[in-house]
Amino acid sequence: MPTDTTSSTVNKRYDFVLLFDVQDGNPNGDPDSGNQPRIDPQSLQGLVTDVCIKRKIRNAISVLAGDAPGTELYFQTQDAVYEKRVLNLQHQRAQTAVKSDEGSDPKAKADNTAKARKWMCENFYDIRAFGAVMTTGVNCGQVRGACQITFARSIDAIVPMEFSITRKSVTTEDEAKKQSQKDGSITGTMGRKNTIPYALYRCQGFINPYLARDTGFSFSDLQLLWDALKGTMWEIDRSASRGLMCTRGLYVFEHDSMLGSAPAHELFDRIRIEPLGPEAAPRSFDEYRPRIHIEDSGIPASIKLHRMVG
Repeated sequence: MPTDTTSSTVNKRYDFVLLFDVQDGNPNGDPDSGNQPRIDPQSLQGLVTDVCIKRKIRNAISVLAGDAPGTELYFQTQDAVYEKRVLNLQHQRAQTAVKSDEGSDPKAKADNTAKARKWMCENFYDIRAFGAVMTTGVNCGQVRGACQITFARSIDAIVPMEFSITRKSVTTEDEAKKQSQKDGSITGTMGRKNTIPYALYRCQGFINPYLARDTGFSFSDLQLLWDALKGTMWEIDRSASRGLMCTRGLYVFEHDSMLGSAPAHELFDRIRIEPLGPEAAPRSFDEYRPRIHIEDSGIPASIKLHRMVG
């Protein structure tokens, strides 16, 4: 996709459609429902939250960007160093960096917050991209990110499946003794595993240049996002519980201006995937491939459609 990969701020609008699928896995378990795949109770379509997708993007950015300046992550995973996971410690870093003083004067406090907010945007990729509320501890203000993503929804209804699994090992010596006394063997413990045989999901995203101007979201930041969405977000996030997941389509509408030349929903309607129907039992992407229709005729000349995947 031809784009400016310099550090200049994104100055045009982008809208995109992302298609991804899962085979024999759980793309986004619901902790309030025994970690079963999220589902729309009315249509029975599967759901993946925007928070889940953004987490995978963050994980990909941590690999793609390496230690490049300005690409730290504000929201870290549990595996991160303790100091990096504590948000208030990051706020204190900003206060120290801009040498702000928490005084009682309202104007001085507002100036300090603005300086700290700017420092956070300059140093953290996910704040520039997705925004953050940074008002706990040292007040670093609030940020609306330049990139927003919707929930992902499966094309057809999903069929959640639950399987019993066993673990031969036991956790404690007492458990081993009890099991041995019971039947003379160590059979281990029982568990449950939730999966979907197959599902194709679709979500939409938006790059707002007005918010990019505010946060400093640059064309190089944007390129990192495209690289993550094209597949890296799945490749570096494999796990047995998620089965096989991959990007099947990434369609980007590039406007030639900040405001854009067409409503996003009209552009999204040009990417149509025909459902297989309520009686279908899809098991692979090949069943959907001929049902993906892209209407690229009649698009305003000021909008370019880039088929980055698919």
